[in-house]
Amino acid sequence: MRPLRLFSILLPLLALPAQADDILIGTGSKSGVYFEVGRSICRLLNRNAENVSCEPLETAGSVFNLANVEGGALEVGIVQSDVQHHAVNRSGPYQFVDIPHDNLRALFSLYVEPFNLVVRRDAGISSLNDLKGRRINLGNSGSGHRQTMEVVMQAKGWGPDDFQLTTELPASQQTMSLCHNRVQAMVYTAGHPNRSVAHAIKLCDAMLVDVSGTEIDRLVSEHPFYRYTSIPVGTYPGIEKPIKTFGTLATVVSSSDIDDALVYTLVKTIFDNLDRFKRMHRSFHDLDRETMISKGLAAPLHPGAERYYREKGWID
Repeated sequence: MRPLRLFSILLPLLALPAQADDILIGTGSKSGVYFEVGRSICRLLNRNAENVSCEPLETAGSVFNLANVEGGALEVGIVQSDVQHHAVNRSGPYQFVDIPHDNLRALFSLYVEPFNLVVRRDAGISSLNDLKGRRINLGNSGSGHRQTMEVVMQAKGWGPDDFQLTTELPASQQTMSLCHNRVQAMVYTAGHPNRSVAHAIKLCDAMLVDVSGTEIDRLVSEHPFYRYTSIPVGTYPGIEKPIKTFGTLATVVSSSDIDDALVYTLVKTIFDNLDRFKRMHRSFHDLDRETMISKGLAAPLHPGAERYYREKGWID
């Protein structure tokens, strides 16, 4: 495995020369499910694929991963489906970004990621509307949940001045900020169970709040990459009724510059061992092969992935 040059997660990585069969996967915070995705993929590859060395990398999240996949510093990245969609279609946050995303390629999608609103119980926040005038962590630049929060704020007609305080802490730091009452709420787009959310509920007397209303209804109805979802009873202590929210799909992407044979090996390893992969984390339990190869994939399929799917007769 090539040595890593780690810089601030807010800056792009430097593209380094890789050995032919190195795979570096951009994930997210080590406390989140993206890191578990990367680690699980690498475990399967390192155990089952010959001459492949795979390693997950903790990063700022979706936006960072997409930029560094396209820049050649990462072979594979985990990104939210809305981030993938906007980058490919030059819409939303990417509307005025003068950078083409022509070499982005999709491999497959994974689980639904709810947009989670986690609040202190003593903050008096029982709905999305109650966030106005409170202290909130918006998320770090480069993360998918920051981008989704900006979309929610735009839909609500909110700006930073509508809050008492806004911070931009990464997922690895926001829970302690909530515990110390520096912020009263944090947002996180992530699958469940999630260690950051679990720690906030256990250590900070926090709770999850519904994210709903006419503005959210409009977001879901107007954008195919959003969907309604809920966090089931019993996922965390204190959840006595499903938490209603909306979410995206986690997706796995690469670039057209990555060798077709290497991508073929990665995709084949995952789908040939899908039952084992589904047992590696609770968020993977409900993965469905048909959904994985057809939903949330705005970018064209990578030729290596397409080759495998055609050989299996799953696509025409």
